Amino acid sequence: MIDKDLDRGEERVRPAVAADVPAVKAVTDAAYRHYIERIGVVPQPMEADHRADVGAGKVFVTGEPVVGLVVIEAFADHLFLDSIAVRPAAHGTGVGRRLLRFVDARARELGLDEIRLYTNAMMWENQRIYPKYGYEVVERRVDGPYDRLHYRKRLD
Repeated sequence: MIDKDLDRGEERVRPAVAADVPAVKAVTDAAYRHYIERIGVVPQPMEADHRADVGAGKVFVTGEPVVGLVVIEAFADHLFLDSIAVRPAAHGTGVGRRLLRFVDARARELGLDEIRLYTNAMMWENQRIYPKYGYEVVERRVDGPYDRLHYRKRLD
């Protein structure tokens, strides 16, 4: 049985467990693979230690089987959205929107009023998406081989 969000009739977002690690890797790879040629390097989320992130409680998934996920980390003054990935076949179905709403709710639950993230400057699609959800660019910075746009969202 699939848990549903009673208010929205959607599959819920839940903490990932060890059994989800292969799906977390598969969804992440599928979501980011097409960027390799464009940016000239393997996107950092594809090289993450998914087992360690799941073990540390940083990964939350949705769908059965998993169709989307976020990797988040709480700091004293903000929640960092390290990665968001949606299986390409699920694009346009609201999975990403559900995950971004979850990140907002998680930040509030933790008493944090700001969310931060960055995206590669060559990932143009993200530059159209994040502002729609209240994120603003605060800085562009090169970190090693990555040219990144840093965003933040202040919560009410």
